[in-house]
Amino acid sequence: MTILVTGGTGLVGARLLPRLAAAGLDCRALLRAGKPAPSGVTAIEADLLDPASLVPAVEGVSAIVHLAAVFRTPDTDLIWKSNLDGTRNLIAAAQKHAPGARFIMASTTNVYNADTPRPGREDDAANPKQAYPASKLAAENLLRDSGLTWAILRFGFVYGEGDGHLEDLPRQAPRFNMHPAQRMSLVHHRDIATAVDLALTGAMDGHIVNIADEAPTSIYELAMIAGGTMEPSSAPLANPWHLHVDTSLARRLGFRPTVRTIHQAVEEGLM
Repeated sequence: MTILVTGGTGLVGARLLPRLAAAGLDCRALLRAGKPAPSGVTAIEADLLDPASLVPAVEGVSAIVHLAAVFRTPDTDLIWKSNLDGTRNLIAAAQKHAPGARFIMASTTNVYNADTPRPGREDDAANPKQAYPASKLAAENLLRDSGLTWAILRFGFVYGEGDGHLEDLPRQAPRFNMHPAQRMSLVHHRDIATAVDLALTGAMDGHIVNIADEAPTSIYELAMIAGGTMEPSSAPLANPWHLHVDTSLARRLGFRPTVRTIHQAVEEGLM
């Protein structure tokens, strides 16, 4: 199986791509000029915003794992251009040059409305206001309408393996006015690989799937685990299900997290 991975040097891709290669898969990494590929991975110099450059990247692949995304920037135009236009170009290249390839796209559980009355579920209506989840939802819709064989994996809060994401939470929580009692669905990098491996078999074809572990954890507890502090509060929590997602579909499709809770990750030195 030959797989094209976009975003291979990003927070998720830098940890997933070596796992795919170590499993014996023939991996191509779509990289900008000058960026090295991990050992055992073929570098393909291309740009998602340059449609012509994507042709040799997709030719002959049996699967595409689309991880590339922009989110840590105040430049909303760049977010939309990268996440929506870049995905549109990649889909068009696949339609023309690799129509039989399975297209697996990483998305986010942040697409769910803050006032959801229960854990976010894949068939819920969603109208995110922030550029990152809104652009990802728009890209999801492009893929669903593409005629390709597709799967969309909506990841919870990603953490582990020294990625710095959780460690940044104590700083980000006040900025976004996060309530310390808010519980958040999480996913460890190891189980992003678990989910992608399953999706590559076709088990998730035609599905949007929430991917998270078994223990949504409060922002307050996460801040402490990250080595930071957070001001406690007993004020009422306005949206108790915000950032908490339903993962029953993933389990029906065969997904079982190997890092079941963040406490397991701490105990096993997986942070």
